[in-house]
Amino acid sequence: MSNQNENEGETPENPLRRELPEEVPAVAEEPEPQPAEEEGVPSLSGRRRLVKGLWPPRLSRAQLIVAVLLFGLGFGLAVQVASNSDGDSALRGARQEDLVRILDELDSRTQRLEDEKQGLEDQRTELENSSNQAEEARKQTVEKEKQLGILAGTVAAQGPGITLTIDDAKGTVKADMLLDAVQELRAAGAEAIQVNGVRVVAGTYLSDSGSGVKVDGNKITQPYRFKVIGKPQDLEPALNIPGGVVQTLEKEQATVTVERSTKIVVDALRPAKRPDYARSSSR
Repeated sequence: MSNQNENEGETPENPLRRELPEEVPAVAEEPEPQPAEEEGVPSLSGRRRLVKGLWPPRLSRAQLIVAVLLFGLGFGLAVQVASNSDGDSALRGARQEDLVRILDELDSRTQRLEDEKQGLEDQRTELENSSNQAEEARKQTVEKEKQLGILAGTVAAQGPGITLTIDDAKGTVKADMLLDAVQELRAAGAEAIQVNGVRVVAGTYLSDSGSGVKVDGNKITQPYRFKVIGKPQDLEPALNIPGGVVQTLEKEQATVTVERSTKIVVDALRPAKRPDYARSSSR
């Protein structure tokens, strides 16, 4: 009886309990340890962390190549700007009177070209509207022949212009300086030029010859006297521009005078030369 009662007081064992494993108690995850701040060292702010990440810089090879190319491009642009500035330095250093004179000369050249254009248009209009076009064409042919004769030096010419005199007592003036004077006068609108009795034409050449200069093989000596037909208001300023003919000759200790005149006579002639090979192509 006692054994039965003892057995009755015990709880019968569940068969499912024997098949399942023992429950494992959950273990709480421990937080990751945070880096302990050193004593006496404050934590970095966001801005200081950004600066610390950017400096010192860590450049890759591609970034270095791009930086070198950008530097080369900037240097080239700087050189280009400097060269353009040097080209204008001569005009920047000129006086206001000189700049006004240069501007007037450019305006005069423009006006001269406009006048020539208008003259050609008038000739065309006369030919188109003339009742006797053949007679008008003959008149224009004769006038054109005279003009070409002046340019070729086969006929004398007269008109307003200037006289340029160069006194070279020390013999320092060379042929290239006189050639510069001729080219400057032509650019200013000179229509006929004569130097010491020699007619200057399109094919004229100058060369040094001992103490003098040769013009087309003809030796001339100082003082060199240029007789020039053209508009005096254009010719004289062209010679006196800063760094121009007059200043260059004066640096060589030559005495230069320019005189305007209402009548200049250019009477030195050149023989008409028949071309050996060229023939007119008009029919």
